[in-house]
Amino acid sequence: MEQFFGFAIPGIPYGCTYAIVAVGLVLTYQATGVFNFAFGAQAYAAAFVFTVLTQNDHWGGFPAFLVSVVVLSPLIGLAFDRLLFRRIPNSNTTAKLVISIAMLVGIPSLLPVVFGAQNLDDTATIFPFFNPNVVYATVLGTPINGIYLAVISVTVVVLVALTALLRFTNLGLQMRGAVESRRLVQLDGVNSGGVVALAWVISSFMAGLAGVVLAPIYGAFQASTYATLVVAAIAAAAWGLLRSIPIATGVAVLIGVVSTTLQGYLPTSSIFFSAVLPSLPFFVLVAALLILPGMRSLDVNRDPLATIDPPPPPIAAASRAPSMDRIIRRLWWLVLAVFIVSMLTWIPKTWEGVFNSGLALSTVLLSVTLITGMAGQLSLCQGTLAGVGAFTSAQLAHHLGLNMLVGGLVGAGLAAAVAVVLALLSLRLRGLGLALMTLAAALLFDNTFFNDVSISGGGSGLSLKAKWLGTSEFFNFNGHALFGLCIVVLAACVGVVLLVRKGTVGRNLAAMRGSETAAAGLGINLTWQRVVVFALAGSIAGVGGVLVTIEQQVANAAQWNYSFSLIFIVLVVTTGVATVEGAIQAGIGFFVTEQLLTYLPARFGGGSLVIVLFAFGSLQFAKHPEGILEFQKRRSNLWFEQRFFAKEYHAMHPRDAVPEANA
Repeated sequence: MEQFFGFAIPGIPYGCTYAIVAVGLVLTYQATGVFNFAFGAQAYAAAFVFTVLTQNDHWGGFPAFLVSVVVLSPLIGLAFDRLLFRRIPNSNTTAKLVISIAMLVGIPSLLPVVFGAQNLDDTATIFPFFNPNVVYATVLGTPINGIYLAVISVTVVVLVALTALLRFTNLGLQMRGAVESRRLVQLDGVNSGGVVALAWVISSFMAGLAGVVLAPIYGAFQASTYATLVVAAIAAAAWGLLRSIPIATGVAVLIGVVSTTLQGYLPTSSIFFSAVLPSLPFFVLVAALLILPGMRSLDVNRDPLATIDPPPPPIAAASRAPSMDRIIRRLWWLVLAVFIVSMLTWIPKTWEGVFNSGLALSTVLLSVTLITGMAGQLSLCQGTLAGVGAFTSAQLAHHLGLNMLVGGLVGAGLAAAVAVVLALLSLRLRGLGLALMTLAAALLFDNTFFNDVSISGGGSGLSLKAKWLGTSEFFNFNGHALFGLCIVVLAACVGVVLLVRKGTVGRNLAAMRGSETAAAGLGINLTWQRVVVFALAGSIAGVGGVLVTIEQQVANAAQWNYSFSLIFIVLVVTTGVATVEGAIQAGIGFFVTEQLLTYLPARFGGGSLVIVLFAFGSLQFAKHPEGILEFQKRRSNLWFEQRFFAKEYHAMHPRDAVPEANA
């Protein structure tokens, strides 16, 4: 029994770290209506600034705490409210999720650009009266040091204070009312904008406090640590239905206790220790999504004034004048022909590799167009499905000697099968629930299959030797041959997506995106449509993963980490999630921008700044849900139509012709 408590009691402080973040997530959701995926990034930012000030600039703990937590964190929250989430209607769940994901991806990438590369560890504590090297108590033979005592104390104070705020104060009541409908609360004489802004300030202060308090527990300072922390907190918050602070706290502490207990008893060489134990929070999250009925109704809109929100604008291609549409289509074919000739003749090898990488990535991003752009659902595991296709083809080549094309077909089929399983598991989930389910799946694959050396090849990955690609020279893809393969496969996938959009499935998906209740009333089989679109998107992602593997000549787990699934969403949303051009522009634009940034000083080059640029570009999603490039295309179309196709323009927009007729 003493051994059991020796394993279990150290889990309480870890559980308290999860609880602080879980409580922050509940507060944000209850007070603002936003499930803040960026909470971990905010915590990381505060801890990053605190550590830079204390470790590099040798500030004291308390002044650094004031700057990073009391000043910086609330300012970030206020910026979130004023510049981003205030502009989003309560009913637009997808926009809220996309923007919070953009901040989750963008903030950690922005910090090295601002502060430069940092080697940070052993963060100082903000509680000098809790010495981390002093044992203050012994519970059942287990020592409790200053860090553990500080975390437990902060958790108790936070739990009591926030419960009292939400349940027993007028401010808490106004916050809950503003979540349901800011406009109705405003009619009652309450400054709903100020209430929500204050809620963002408090929740962001919580994020900063959590980041600074938790940093000394982990020692090594990495953004991935905070990502894992947030997943455990999400699982706890889900069991509290994003409403109950006590339940979220209890589940969080239980996750910490069970984790350290199993860690003590399981053999370190077993697969349960290396794969199943790190995946415990993901199993807890999936169980909550499948068992709790309340998780299925998280996104049910309760705002009676939501019907006055305008519908999203149509894509540019659907609203062009016929004459202009014919001209643009011919121009596209001309641009494509010039691009192909250029790739086969004069483009340098460096840029040829850039464009090949972009074409391969564009195939993966087409799966996002299917799921999010056409079906209106947010899947956070498309990178994982691409990884399934990549590792399947590489393993078949390694063990059976199959070339990558044959193995790629098998990998695409397996990726489609995994996507179908996910679709069946999440049939009753929408919006936030589906996003959490697919995120849990991505993290589960990262910690199990992709972490298995026999599958992924470990840190070095599976290198593609030439003999794996077959004896024929045709299968030794490089240079022009690789370009030919990428352009043909991409064109085939684009053709499939366009056929789906124009066919019955596309029309059914459009109806479901507008109203699933109305679609079901028209006789549309919602289950079948969801399974079909998930299977198609999974197979296209798998094919794209094979292309990326062939282009990079290695299948590595780092290529398909869950964070890349989040980045893929950000990329496509920035350019245009509803069109195939958006996916292609995002894929090519990412690598072209990355290559251009290499000409800048090292601090601004590489992948960090390009992710920042796309992340902040995707913030326009709330205002322009069609994407920045799609929005600009629609504006350009209107400008040209008014000046060069006036007759057709006025026929398509009769209201615009009225002032002219009266004149």
